[in-house]
Amino acid sequence: MYVIIETGGKQYKVAEGDIIRCDLLEGEVGKNVTFDRIVLASKGGEKVTLGSPLVKGASVTGKVLRQDKDRKILVFKYKPKKRVRKLTGHRQRFAEVQITKIELP
Repeated sequence: MYVIIETGGKQYKVAEGDIIRCDLLEGEVGKNVTFDRIVLASKGGEKVTLGSPLVKGASVTGKVLRQDKDRKILVFKYKPKKRVRKLTGHRQRFAEVQITKIELP
């Protein structure tokens, strides 16, 4: 059984026991998080439920394992022949969530 959830503007294919890395969530480390935006649900085999736009009555529960920052990405901008150079860095915050329970209607 697997579902496709939507969080942070991205979609993830998850099953029970999976660990996903998504954008930062509101929950603290060790707390449970509920994902209500289920796009597609499959009970395995041939039974697939496609939402329009969401599957009604479905939810996914997960436990926040850690919240951290990703590695630094350097962004270098310059304008040739003008002596204009700018170097900035960015570290995206993320949360690792372990999927514990999938509830389907």
